[in-house]
Amino acid sequence: MPARFLQFHTLTSYPAALLNRDDAGFAKRLPFGGTTRTRISSQCLKRHWRTSDSEHALGKLEPGTSIRSRYTFERVVLPALVKSGLEQAHAEAIAMALKIAVLKGKRGLESKDKADKPKKGKAAGEATPAEPESTADADVESQVIPIGPKEIAYLVKLGTEIAPEAKDVTSAKKALLGRLGKDGFENLKTLVVGGGLDAALFGRMVTSDILARCDAAVHVAHAFTVHADAAEADYFSAVDDLTSGDGELGAGHINSTELTSGLYYGYVAVDVPLLVANLTGCDAKDWDKADRTLAGQVVHELVHLIATVSPGAKLGSTAPYSFAHLMLAEAGTRQPCTLANAFIAPVKAEGDLLGNTYGALAQEVCDLDWNFPGKPARAHLTRGQGERVRRLQVVPADVNGTANPQPGELGARLNLEALAAWALEQVR
Repeated sequence: MPARFLQFHTLTSYPAALLNRDDAGFAKRLPFGGTTRTRISSQCLKRHWRTSDSEHALGKLEPGTSIRSRYTFERVVLPALVKSGLEQAHAEAIAMALKIAVLKGKRGLESKDKADKPKKGKAAGEATPAEPESTADADVESQVIPIGPKEIAYLVKLGTEIAPEAKDVTSAKKALLGRLGKDGFENLKTLVVGGGLDAALFGRMVTSDILARCDAAVHVAHAFTVHADAAEADYFSAVDDLTSGDGELGAGHINSTELTSGLYYGYVAVDVPLLVANLTGCDAKDWDKADRTLAGQVVHELVHLIATVSPGAKLGSTAPYSFAHLMLAEAGTRQPCTLANAFIAPVKAEGDLLGNTYGALAQEVCDLDWNFPGKPARAHLTRGQGERVRRLQVVPADVNGTANPQPGELGARLNLEALAAWALEQVR
């Protein structure tokens, strides 16, 4: 029986970096356990995984990734319509109607927007034809929404089909209503992986009735430091090459920024039935009977991305690139559970920060296993050797009065490729 849930716990260290900034330019932070920690938002992590162009990029899988933008109709659909042979103004009207259909649904196509009404001339009561509308019309609120390659192709095809009947936005909306018909609004909803891998993995919230809504199958927590926040202000200057030799004192530019360092705990949970349903179009309750090949491939690539793709601002001045020190993979039917509570009390840096963190993590794993039934299968990647690794494998203290845990509580120790293959097999 394939696993219902996969979980991935990571520990990754970054020195002298500013990985994720707030609106004031400072590192994002999180209060936890009475102590402020440095944080990396889940949005930041997901974006770097989605847009990675590494050999394990999600976009290299057959369905492809979606375009996530407010300007998909202006910069993708409109040029495609023009390329198909339509005049610019004609294509703009059709693109606008398609945008209304996607963002507002059937109600948007049936409504009489301000842009559709004739504008009054100078004389009272005199009406003149409405001016050609732009796809950036203010009456249609733009939304950042993932739209997949198959959906875009379908929309362009639909636009070319209604072209003979669509002379302006109003007639294009009417033509779309006629073409979609009573049940036509279900067309896009039935496209398998129509929204691309982005929507299948990380979800898509839509308010219209023309696109399928997807619940996120991959749940990503905000990463945070296992210890107290560690930061300092970095004062820097830039020398002006053309004046530095003229005896001029001072610099061409001076400023300050914030630098942080830390060992971050990250957590990702995968709802396998929902992932399979999003990728194949099957009902989630029938996931175990569906083809899980693509879901396994997605998980395989995701393991690589989580462990090796670094989020980070200020790339040129901090080179914030790092691989995970630890990646613990779990597979089972028990509800997912974060191991973040291993670090409610900040880990002490004295002696060996990483070794102390390994010990706290192992203690939390054993505590959960002792108290709650349904222990998941596990495998892990661990960097380190000697006493440090032994602290991860065997918890020295008793757990709730029981005997010391035995080696192997975290499963087999594997390298990254073997761990990714292990996770793939749990899905298949």
